[in-house]
Amino acid sequence: MEALQEYEASCPYCGEPITLLMDLSAGSQSYIEDCQVCCRPISISMAVEPDGTFSVSLRDEDSAG
Repeated sequence: MEALQEYEASCPYCGEPITLLMDLSAGSQSYIEDCQVCCRPISISMAVEPDGTFSVSLRDEDSAG
């Protein structure tokens, strides 16, 4: 398993495709990253399982919480 994985998603604001670089070595985490297209803040949550699989959730600022 590689520590860095690219993840393709769509911005919850503008709907444009974006690419996130996920650091799996840091384990499960939540953080804010600006959209590469519209520059609005996206709340990103990543869960990493012991077997190395991961899931990602993106939410706009109004839905985050």
